[in-house]
Amino acid sequence: MTGNDVVLVLVVATALGFDFTNGFHDTGNAMATSIVTGALPPRVAVAVSAVLNLVGAFLSTAVAATIAGGLVDSAQVTLTVVMAGLTGSILWNLTTWYLGIPSSSSHALIGGVVGATMAAAGGSAVKWQGLLSKVIVPAALSPFIAGTVAALGTYLVYRITRGVREGPRANGFRLGQVGSACMVSLAHGTNDAQKTMGIITLALVADGTLHAGAKSPTWVIASCATAIALGTYFGGWRVIRALGKGLVEIDSPQGMAAESASAAVILSSTDFGYSLSTTHVATGSILGTGVGRKGAEVRWNVAQRMVVAWLLTLPAAALTGALAYWVADRIGGTGGVVVIFTVLVLASTAFYAASRRRAVTPENVNDAWTGSIVPAAPADKVTP
Repeated sequence: MTGNDVVLVLVVATALGFDFTNGFHDTGNAMATSIVTGALPPRVAVAVSAVLNLVGAFLSTAVAATIAGGLVDSAQVTLTVVMAGLTGSILWNLTTWYLGIPSSSSHALIGGVVGATMAAAGGSAVKWQGLLSKVIVPAALSPFIAGTVAALGTYLVYRITRGVREGPRANGFRLGQVGSACMVSLAHGTNDAQKTMGIITLALVADGTLHAGAKSPTWVIASCATAIALGTYFGGWRVIRALGKGLVEIDSPQGMAAESASAAVILSSTDFGYSLSTTHVATGSILGTGVGRKGAEVRWNVAQRMVVAWLLTLPAAALTGALAYWVADRIGGTGGVVVIFTVLVLASTAFYAASRRRAVTPENVNDAWTGSIVPAAPADKVTP
C-alpha cells in the first residue's frame, strides 16, 4: 500500500467518523419531542430513527452533488485538504455535543472544508455563489420558515380540537407524533447522510479514483448510510434534552406540529439540493410551537445561546480546518495526515472520557430542566 493509499483510507475512515458524530449529534432533531412527550420510549425512538436514517440515505443524491462539486473547486482540493476539513468539523461537533448545544453538523462540515481549502489554495478556490445560495441563505431562512409553519400548525390543532377531552386528545396526538417523527428521521437521512457522501466523493476525485462531477459510488452511499444510522442509534442524549426540555415545555399536539413542519422543510430542501441544517429547522419548529400555543413558556435565553453557536459554527470550524491543514502541510506527506488523525482520535477520546462524568442517559433525559444548557446528571450514569 502506497502512502497515498494510506491517506485515502484515513480520510474515508475520518469521514465515516464524522457521519457517526452527525448521527448522534442530530438524533434530537427527529426524536426529542417524541421522547419528552412520552410518544416513544427513548431507546425505541433512537432505534426507529436509526433505521429510517439508513433508508433515507438511499433516496436522493442531490445534496451529495452540492457538497462534492458545488462549494469548492475540486481541482484545488487534495486529500490533505479533505482530512483537515473533517478534523475541523468533528472537533466542533464534539465540542457542541459535550455542551449540549444543538449546533449544525452540516455547517461544521462545510466550514471545515472551506477553511482548509482556503488555507491550501486561497479564497478563489471557494465557490462563493454556491456557498451563499446553497448554504448561507437556507441557513438564515429555514428556522423562520419552519417556525412559522409550526406556529400555525400548533394554533390550528389546538383550535380544531379544543372541544375534545384532554386524555383522548393527548393519546391521539402521541400516536400522530410517531408518524411525524418517523418522517423527520427519513428526511434527515435524505439530507445529512448525503453530506458525508459528497465529502468522500470529493476525496475520491482528489485522489484520481473518480473524475470531477462523478456521482457517489454505491459503496460510499451504503457506508455513509450505515455510519449515520449507527450514530443515531447511540443517541445524543445531551442534545435531545436541550431540544426537548430546554426551549419549550412541549405537549403532544405541539410535538406533532413541530415534527411535521421539520419534515416538510427538510424534504423540500433536499429536493432542491440545499445543504440544509436540520438542527436549525428542528429548533425553529420547536420555538414555533411555543409561539403558536397560548400561554406556553418559551426560554428565549436558551434560544439566544443556540443562535450564538450557530453563528460561530461556520467560522470556528473553518478556522480549525485551516489550522489542521497548516499543521499537516508543515509536516508534509503522509506523516502530516497521520499526525492530525492521531490528534483527532486523542481529542475524541478526551471528550468521551469527560462526558462520562456529566452523563445524560435514556434514564435521565426526561428529568426536569435545570436552567442550564448543560443539565447536571448523576455522575454514575454511563452515556451509551
